[in-house]
Formats: sequence, structure tokens, C-alpha cells
Amino acid sequence: MKMLIVYHSTYGHVRTLAEAAAEAAREIPGVEVLLRRVPETLSNEILEKMGALDAARAQAEIPVVTVDELGAADAILFGTPTRFGNMSGQMRQFLDSTVRLWTQGTLIGKPGGVFVSTATQHGGQESTILSFHTYLLHQGMIVVGLPYSFQGQMRLDEVTGGSPYGASTIAGGDGSRQPSENELEGARFQVRHLANLALKLV
Repeated sequence: MKMLIVYHSTYGHVRTLAEAAAEAAREIPGVEVLLRRVPETLSNEILEKMGALDAARAQAEIPVVTVDELGAADAILFGTPTRFGNMSGQMRQFLDSTVRLWTQGTLIGKPGGVFVSTATQHGGQESTILSFHTYLLHQGMIVVGLPYSFQGQMRLDEVTGGSPYGASTIAGGDGSRQPSENELEGARFQVRHLANLALKLV
């Protein structure tokens, strides 16, 4: 079973979740994992002004995803930062390039899920995932979230991301907060859940 994890990450938070998910998926027998990033559309000049150039350069080792890789996958987990309650423009631009897959029905019946990062606890984590789900539904995919069997999303002893819609992390207003162990475990749990469902379908 081919699992594709494709993400966009400006400051590295979403990448950290993506890598945790990829590591967990690789431990599942019969699962082949590809970790990919969407193309960065901002110039180095703009990224430098945003304080994100170093993070962008650090991700150069991760291959850029292709539309064909999306079509070849048996299951797909998407990761994106939140931009005003929605996915990033970089992720949107890539998804807009997948019309051929929609025309051919390539993704119909394949399970997919979404994880995100926001600056604040209530900064659009759920709205971003829910708005992303419309893409999965238009492609005919099976939407897979983060079930309540992941007890970490019910914790009250710490500020944490995670909801039944998908794993998530909180970066902080200045981006200094890194994903907590509970948030990383949410990403691992979601990808295991997604992979196990996909294995039953292939």
C-alpha cells in the first residue's frame, strides 16, 4: 500500500508533524511511505522578510510532490498551515493543479486526511481542516479524521491541538512553540488509522 504524506510548511511546524506521521507509517507492515512538500510560491526575498527563509532552505531535501504521485497513492495525508481559517495559498495552488485527477476520477474511493498548524489555540484549526475536506469530497475521496479513540485530544491538563477532524499543533504568535509530544502522537495516530483503513481497501 502506497501512503503519500504531502505538506506545506512555512516555519517548520507542519513539517515536524509530517515527519512524525511518516515515521509512524513506515512501522506498519506493507506500507510504503512517500514524504513530499508542495512547491513554495513565495520568493526568497519575501520569505526572508517573514523570517522563514532558513526553514524553507532546510526543507530543500524533501522532494516536491507531483500530480502523478498523488494519483499513484493508495492513501494521502495532507498537512498545511492555516491562513485566515483556510489552507495556505501554496497548498491551494497545488491542489488547483490536480484537475486532471478529478476529470479522470483517479482519487475516487481513496482515503485521505488533513492535519494543520495555527498560531493560536482557536486560530482556525477546525475550519481549515473542514474547508480542506471539500477538496477530498470533490475528488471522491473517503474523509478520515482523528477518532476519539485518540484520547490525547480530550486532555485538559495542557494546551494542545487535535480534534476529531484531524491532528494539529499550535505554533504560538511568534512561531516559537514546537509541536508537543501529545500533538505529535495525534499525527502518528491519524496516519496509522488512515493506513489501516487503506490496507483494508487495497
